[in-house]
Amino acid sequence: MTIALDATYSLGKNLSGVGVYSRELLFGLARAHPLEQFRFCYRPHRFLRSFHDSLPKNASRRLLRGAPSADIFHALNQRVDSKASRTVATFHDLFVMTGDYSSAEFRVRFTQQARDAAARSDLIIAVSSFTASQVASLLKIDTSRIRVVHHGVRPALVTEEKENIVLCVGAIQRRKNIARLAKAFESLPDSWRLVLAGAADGYGAAEELRAVEQSPARSRIDVLGYVSTGQLDSLYSRARIFAFPSLDEGFGMPILDAMAHRVPVLTSNCSAMPEVAGDAALLVDPLNMRDGLLHLATDESLRQDLARRGLERIKQFTWDSAVEKTWAVYDELR
Repeated sequence: MTIALDATYSLGKNLSGVGVYSRELLFGLARAHPLEQFRFCYRPHRFLRSFHDSLPKNASRRLLRGAPSADIFHALNQRVDSKASRTVATFHDLFVMTGDYSSAEFRVRFTQQARDAAARSDLIIAVSSFTASQVASLLKIDTSRIRVVHHGVRPALVTEEKENIVLCVGAIQRRKNIARLAKAFESLPDSWRLVLAGAADGYGAAEELRAVEQSPARSRIDVLGYVSTGQLDSLYSRARIFAFPSLDEGFGMPILDAMAHRVPVLTSNCSAMPEVAGDAALLVDPLNMRDGLLHLATDESLRQDLARRGLERIKQFTWDSAVEKTWAVYDELR
């Protein structure tokens, strides 16, 4: 069987969540099925850059224009420009359609692209049950065409001493709820620091950063901007608390990354975050997280318990499992 996949987002050293997913699936599938042929397809603006990447022996490079020639085409980021003979699309989230998290122009374009991808797909992979429910309700797709395949996480080695750091990872934007996090952080003792790691280029970032600048605790808040993978690994290792109070997530990969680094997690009680965190995180109302954050900062036994639960929780999320379940979706279309 020949499988073509949209590999556009898999390039680079410091990948986004979609990039990590793409790379893990591309190379994981090729490794798990050495006798099958894979075509890694790149959109024109990334095609030349792809030659810096070494491909598996059973994979070849293709330019993605129209419908790839293969037994199955897998669109890894909910975009299907032309229907192939058999098509699978992965949907990561639909928050653009449900909240004020983008410009009106982008919302229209995103919505049409999502509807086209769903209509042109034989089967849809959703990265969470929450996203699956949104695909069904917002795009009017019968649940019989949707399969849930969770992301995975890689084990982490913690080599640095923990510090009184509340770490938040992700591009600064309205959806990430940074202003309310900064407000809640003001209640913590002066020995604590809030570290924000992520580019300040998301929708509504200026408003979120303005709230940080005006905070009475501004001298204890570090706005780092984009950080490398190595820097991020160090931050996870040093943090005593990981705060992820997003207003809407299709999955929430940083939750698992924090757990892998033995960091107790505080996250929102909405969208996909409870599904990912299970009983291994402190779930809070993202509109009112002050008491939860203060509780976690002042209760060492709770932090230790959540860190232990987190290490157990991540055993349920492996990339090998994601690869196996994705291949099972392909098998349905044989």
